[in-house]
Order: sequence, then C-alpha cells, then structure tokens
Amino acid sequence: MILLITSSASGPQCAESLCVATGQETHWASTVQAAATRLREQTYSAAVIDQFLLETDPEESDQMIEHMGTAFPVYVNFGVTGMERLVREVRAALHRRQREEGVARRAVAEQMHSEMRETLTAMLLSCELAMSVPDVPHPAAEKIRTIDNLARELRLRLQVN
Repeated sequence: MILLITSSASGPQCAESLCVATGQETHWASTVQAAATRLREQTYSAAVIDQFLLETDPEESDQMIEHMGTAFPVYVNFGVTGMERLVREVRAALHRRQREEGVARRAVAEQMHSEMRETLTAMLLSCELAMSVPDVPHPAAEKIRTIDNLARELRLRLQVN
C-alpha cells in the first residue's frame, strides 16, 4: 500500500495513477496531520511526500515522519515533477524497499541459523557428558539418547537447509 501526501488538488488523480501504475492500493492524505493519522492506523510500503508540505509545517512533518514505520519515503516536488517521473521514482523506491527487505530477511535467517547451531552443539555436548557419568539409570540414559538423536536430526536438517 502507498500513501500519497500532498495538498495539491490533483492528489486524488495522482493516487489513482499510482495505483494503476504500481498495482498497489494508494491512499491520499491532503495534510501532514491526516498523513500521520493514516500512518498510525496502517502499514504502508511507501510514502510519497510533497516537499512543499514538509517546508510549510516542519514540526508536524517531523511527527509524521516518526510514524512512517517501514514505509519507504519518496520526497517529491509536485511543482516540477510530472506523473511519469513520479511513477518511476515510486517504482524505484518500492524495488529498493523489496531488495532491502530481502537482505534483512536473509541476515535474520543466518543469525537464527547460527544461534540454533550453537544451541544444538551445546545440547550434543551436554548429552555426551551426561552419558559419561557412571551409573546413569537406564531410563535416564534412554531419555538422554533420545535427546541426542533429536539434536543430531535437527543439526542434519539445518545443514541441508
């Protein structure tokens, strides 16, 4: 979803054009306050912001920007930017956002993978140490072997993925 923030009278038409060009639902906010409200209520992939609004009300603009969350900001001067250029810039921003999300996902997955491997290594070592304790009761030894087998199975699955 895209949020278009401009006081321009052509705002609704721009929002419709962006929707058609990007295939993403596009909302229009005519004021910085209305934009802040929408940003608090919903998650947007991009926020197209009229630079004129930022300059006319800097305090409100700062508050609005605090509520952007994961929305990728696209700053545009509607006085000199045509619709074709606007669409190009929004598409480029959406592509950058998608690329950055992919990089972030891979980094998180790699971090989790590493942490799981460390935990599994600790579990396997603990199982080996527990099995080396003399006179471990048979039922306890069976449970330790079961945990050891499950941990080895998980480690194999992690190596495959």
